[in-house]
Amino acid sequence: MNPARKKIIREWVESIIIAFLLAMVIRTFVVQAFKIPTGSMRQTLLEGDLILVNKFIYGAKIPFINKRLPALRQPKRGDVIVFIYPEDPKKDFIKRLVGLPGETLEIRNGTIYINDKLVSDAVLNQRYYYNRGNFAMEGQKLVIPKDSYFVLGDNSASSKDSRYWGFVPAQNILGKAIVIYFPLTRIRIIK
Repeated sequence: MNPARKKIIREWVESIIIAFLLAMVIRTFVVQAFKIPTGSMRQTLLEGDLILVNKFIYGAKIPFINKRLPALRQPKRGDVIVFIYPEDPKKDFIKRLVGLPGETLEIRNGTIYINDKLVSDAVLNQRYYYNRGNFAMEGQKLVIPKDSYFVLGDNSASSKDSRYWGFVPAQNILGKAIVIYFPLTRIRIIK
């Protein structure tokens, strides 16, 4: 093989390897794409929507060790988050964060009360939350454990969420959903 041809092949291989490594770093630490599989987050997210999730905002997980990069900020009420499903670590779920560590949460008459006060967040107040599951019975007040969160689907009538399986450990949170990028007719920032 002539030297010029070898040089071209080597450049191509190097470029492909660098592109692959760069893509893996971005996917692991910065942003990752997900597809919405169910209607549990209707009308915010629809089945088939493709979204991007900001992984560095809460401190991206470092693969193979139980550590995180420094966070830009902590998760807050109203964030739409992607997390490792507590009952099956092979699955990722997406829900809206409604309860923070140490808070007392109650679902009363379809609305959320935190520390016995009606939540004033407009995004949370425009939905009706049903008292279903072992963690949201009528009259039940839950204290959210330290380093855990309570999440609900926007489509409360058909969402398996914290009402059924409990709390999301902080270490299970992967990132914050930031934008729908496909289908083109639904491109928008996620609120």
